Amino acid sequence: MTEGTVLVTGASTGIGEACALRFDRHRWVVFAGVRREEDGRRLEEQSSGRLRAVNLDVTDLASIDAAVKQIAESAGAAGLTVVVNNAGVGVGGPVEYLALEEWRRQFDVNVIGQVAVTKAVLPLLRKAGSRGRIVFMGSIGGRVASPFLAPYAASKHAIEAIAEALRHELADTGIRTVVVEPGAVRTPIWDKAQATADELEAGLSAEGRQRYGPAIAGMRKGIDLQVRTGVEPDAVARIVEKAVVSSRPAARYTVGRDAKVVAAVERLFPDPARDAFMRFITKLATR
Repeated sequence: MTEGTVLVTGASTGIGEACALRFDRHRWVVFAGVRREEDGRRLEEQSSGRLRAVNLDVTDLASIDAAVKQIAESAGAAGLTVVVNNAGVGVGGPVEYLALEEWRRQFDVNVIGQVAVTKAVLPLLRKAGSRGRIVFMGSIGGRVASPFLAPYAASKHAIEAIAEALRHELADTGIRTVVVEPGAVRTPIWDKAQATADELEAGLSAEGRQRYGPAIAGMRKGIDLQVRTGVEPDAVARIVEKAVVSSRPAARYTVGRDAKVVAAVERLFPDPARDAFMRFITKLATR
């Protein structure tokens, strides 16, 4: 499969932008889901002319319905070939102090939003038959959770389960479901993560800062390390494309050396050994 019609959610920046522009370069008709019109205009200006920005907020059912209607009218009888569920946010902090509203926001975008989009486009994917692909942007954090990233890791772990079930449910249709699991990627999400760390520390009580201050400082160092060592977004986009064009895609693809190492550790080592390793890494970060 070398071309078709693809919807990429969260296409304003980072991995989503890289996916949308990569598919466009390879002659796909791309629907790039964005929340701001200026981001849509910028993407269309960078594209070949086949890319079409669509206003899409994955937490708003009316927005999803309007976007899917637009795609259906354009795609016609051929339907939609691929959906790349990439839209997401990252929420972090100590479980003990993190507000429940933050947990709800995390799951509303990263989990419920992905399910809502997938449900809405499934009739269009069925028209594509065995060419149909559902790609979920997971994370290696969905397999091994780091301290202070419980909401984000939990949302990605949920995506793993949803994709697993959906892969079996759609097996007879020929539509393939794939999870892409990047490690560190150089995207604007890390700028937001630093701001979140600042807000988190400022919002802690004196007792909370005493308990978790050094760990939050370590989290900031970890964010800096991710920025320096992470892969470029297009490295993830290449794997997404590989999953889409393959006649027999794998169920999961890891991206980045760090993701491959963590996946190997998760697969080969028992929980006590993994826990010891995580404590060692956490101590290094807080020094």
